[in-house]
Amino acid sequence: MTTFRKLGARNPGITGLDDIILGGLYDHGVAVRLFSYALRYKRACLLALIGVTGYITTMIALPLIVGWGIETVVSPNPEEGRWQGLDIVFIVFVGNALANLAFNYLQLSSMAAISVEILNDLRVDMFDRLQRQSTAFYDNSEVGRIMSRVQNDVLQIQDWMEMGILTMSEMVMLVFIAITMLAMNPVLGAMALVVMPILVISMYIWQKYARPTFVRVRTALSIVNGNLQENISGVRVSQSMNREAVNSRNFDRLNHAHLDASLKAALVSSVMSPIVELITVLSMGLVIVVGGKMVFDGQLEVGLLVAFLLFLQRFFEPIRQLAMNFTQFQRAMASGARIFELLDLPAEMSDSPTAIPMPYIQGDVSFNNVTFSYVPGVEVIKNVDLQIKAGETVALVGLTGAGKTTLASLVARFYDPDEGEILVDGIDVRGVQRSTLGLQMSMVLQDPFLYSSTVTENIRYNHEDVTDKQVVDAAKAVGAHEFIMNLKDGYDTLLQQRGGNLSMGQRQLLSFARALVADPRILVLDEATANIDSQTERLIQTALNKILIGRTSIVIAHRLSTITGADRIVVLELGKIKEVGTHHELLALGGIYAELFAMNFGETFSAADTGVS
Repeated sequence: MTTFRKLGARNPGITGLDDIILGGLYDHGVAVRLFSYALRYKRACLLALIGVTGYITTMIALPLIVGWGIETVVSPNPEEGRWQGLDIVFIVFVGNALANLAFNYLQLSSMAAISVEILNDLRVDMFDRLQRQSTAFYDNSEVGRIMSRVQNDVLQIQDWMEMGILTMSEMVMLVFIAITMLAMNPVLGAMALVVMPILVISMYIWQKYARPTFVRVRTALSIVNGNLQENISGVRVSQSMNREAVNSRNFDRLNHAHLDASLKAALVSSVMSPIVELITVLSMGLVIVVGGKMVFDGQLEVGLLVAFLLFLQRFFEPIRQLAMNFTQFQRAMASGARIFELLDLPAEMSDSPTAIPMPYIQGDVSFNNVTFSYVPGVEVIKNVDLQIKAGETVALVGLTGAGKTTLASLVARFYDPDEGEILVDGIDVRGVQRSTLGLQMSMVLQDPFLYSSTVTENIRYNHEDVTDKQVVDAAKAVGAHEFIMNLKDGYDTLLQQRGGNLSMGQRQLLSFARALVADPRILVLDEATANIDSQTERLIQTALNKILIGRTSIVIAHRLSTITGADRIVVLELGKIKEVGTHHELLALGGIYAELFAMNFGETFSAADTGVS
């Protein structure tokens, strides 16, 4: 099986995996794992087993009862007359039919209950696993691929369970039918099964041609879905560049490639069913010829011959279904493999067995000779040494790609350094439980993310102990209270996806309120004012003068005007610290920071301009 580790450098992700694994008719590992999920519901499994056993028994009994009825008519008991025994046959037939109905209902309802429980558990387990993955995992994994595993692959398992489990029970019945026929008459049973090698060889040859055909269909569909997602996500760019016609032509070309592959797959799929029908007819023909001769010779009863023919018809039915649903079985096995591969993927960063809860944070942060790379051999942070005192506000500045966000992310332990250590209050962050560290830290990002819930729930978020009053106080502190009260339902207003019914500035204010309500000891602001208007920025700057007091703050900014009051400014270039000082000190230095500041304001500053002597 293709593994995650083979598909990426630092973190492999799951790029391309959907196109690689198609699956076979049966994957023992997938079957065992699904069975382990089913065993969680022992009562339903017991009922399903009773239902399957009863259903198979009554189905096998049906041809025997028909044969018995025919023999009752053809060879009557002289004492009872030709029709006297049929009343008993009729009663047994009706009783068997009712029992078959009851057992079939029991197996169908029990299997349906087990199926929905398994699907529910799979989704919950996958969501839980995804929630525990590191940031690096999402850096290297396409969102569309992840969604495909949680949604499409589970749906494939659902489709398989709806018809595949029943087909499997039919396959079990096939074995019992074969045993019954051989037990009834070994010679006739052998004649009935003599065509099986032909069927097996035919299916083997057919699947060799079918498999690559179905691979092309899945690959083409994956490409179509990827193109669709890309164009939907980038629709504003497409419309602004008047590229709709080009995109439509590209999509039409990809869609036609999928159509061609699907048509070829349909032709391949249609081949097997006639072959099964032909083999069924051949088998029945052999039984009629050989069995008919045995009847004429008095070696076989006519009722038994009819029973054999009914058994044969039933024998090939699951094989016919298997051929028709070949693609679905393959997809289900492949989907199962992908689901369990994701569930088995260990988090790249997880708490060590000896991890301790993070004590109450004072706020000292130390970077000791820290080196980090997203891709091995390409260092983003290089031998950084930096000490931040509790309650200090430190700004990180530099050109794009200098390593500012990466440095802040290492503090929150979104990643672990390749070399060196990061200490909070003298404790290595790798030795504490991430959840307890995160509860005492907050981050406000450049692109605020809000959930489709109320304003109050978005501000409170993971801090269930926060009262409504504290939510309001936090909103007032960052200047968000006024616009919230002007919303239709105030704090109970339901936000659209990602806060679509708010302006960018309003979303950012809610993000600040969310960060503040957690009362963090360490606050990280990553370009938090980059996408907001000047009026909102002034509101936030006023709020920050209150918020940052007594907290260790790491502020990342391109707008240098927002960090001139920082206790220290750290200038990064290509992952290394080049300058450290206050705003005035760095301007007087006339180095990188002075150049950045000049570029920000379109003019050159001298030491005299800064007021530094």
